[in-house]
Parts: sequence; C-alpha cells; structure tokens
Amino acid sequence: MTVYVNQLGGDLPRVGPPPEGGAVIVWALDTGRGVVAGHAVEEAAAVLDAAERERAGRLVRHTDRHAYLASHLGLRVLLGGYLGQAPADVSLIREECPCCGGPHGRPAVAGGGLHFSLSHTAGVAYLAFAAIPVGVDVEGTPGPAVVTDVLSTLHPTETAELTSLAEADRPVALGRLWARKEAVLKATGAGLALGVAEPYVGSGPTPAQVTGWSLRDLTAPPGYAAAVALANP
Repeated sequence: MTVYVNQLGGDLPRVGPPPEGGAVIVWALDTGRGVVAGHAVEEAAAVLDAAERERAGRLVRHTDRHAYLASHLGLRVLLGGYLGQAPADVSLIREECPCCGGPHGRPAVAGGGLHFSLSHTAGVAYLAFAAIPVGVDVEGTPGPAVVTDVLSTLHPTETAELTSLAEADRPVALGRLWARKEAVLKATGAGLALGVAEPYVGSGPTPAQVTGWSLRDLTAPPGYAAAVALANP
C-alpha cells in the first residue's frame, strides 16, 4: 500500500488522476474552516444531495452540523475532481450491509469506479480514495473513563496489552487501536454491527497484520490518531 497524504484547505484542490492499484490518496481537513475547497460551508446545501441535507439538519449542535457540512462538501469536491463531474452531480449510494443485507453498508459512488471513506471528529476530517475498498478513521485521544468502558469489548490480546500499560499511557494506546479498528471495519462495511473484538489490530506503535487487508497508521495532529485500511489486491 502506497499512501499519499494531502491537506484540503480553502482553495479548489488540484486532485490529479484518480488512484490506481494499491495507492491510497488521503486528504486531511480542518472542519472548522468557513471555506472548503473553494466553496463556502454555509452554502453547502447547493452542493449536497437531499439525504445529506436531511442528515445535517438533524444535527442540533452548530459545531457538529458545520463539521458534517464541511467534510461532505470536501468529499463531493474531491470525488467530482477524480470522476470528472460537478460536485453536486456525484451520485452517492449505500452498498448492501455484509451482516444483514440491508441498504446501510459502505457509502459508495453509484456505478462504482472509485472507492472512498470519510471520518471526522472534533474539528478534524480525513478522506481516503482508492481503486479498491478502503477505510479511514481519525479519533481524538479518549479519556480514562472511556478506556475503562471499552476494555472488556476488545480482542482479549488487546485488552491484555492495554491493561499492562501504566494508566496514564492507556488513552493514547487506545486511540491508535480504535482508529485502526474502525478503519478496517469501515473498509469491510461491517461497521460496529458485530462488535469490536475482531479483527485484532494491536495497540502498540505498529499495527498488527490483518488477513486480507493492509493497515497503516497516518500522521495526525497532537491529540488525535488516524489509520487507513486497504483491501489486498
């Protein structure tokens, strides 16, 4: 897996050709921006589809709604650039859920041609694009109470790894573990439906090997962890 990381700002991005083979193009975004990829976030409704506008409208907190609009605006501009379409013309669908077959699996471009994944949290978004299934996740460092709450839900080896650490070191280790775990689960389309015990991704400095997937940590701002997973060709 070859990963290229870019910063998405206020100017219209130069996207270049879409990724091929085992390449992943990742864009990082500050979701607090007022202008994203050449578009004002407050005017994002003109670019998003009805489902996206409805979802944004259900978000009560202004910061949450702004982050959603900013990240989906960036997603559409980047997809449009790679696909040669206007951002508003990109048709997004949901694939079948691999767990139940329902229409709530991985988000995808209608007709295929390019795979993508989007994650945002507390002011930061990561967007990943690839020619094959991909998942990306960014997480803020959790608090000690979160560590306690989730310890028993993880893979037994991950639980042992975290409990062997000093309490002060556990939040950072859990943050990178959780980003890795979610990246894989987003890539598969399973999400959290089957729990988070599998797959084993490890909490140490280097991700564990996951059968069928390439998994890599990404550079993230202080206080965050990020990871990307790509299907093996």
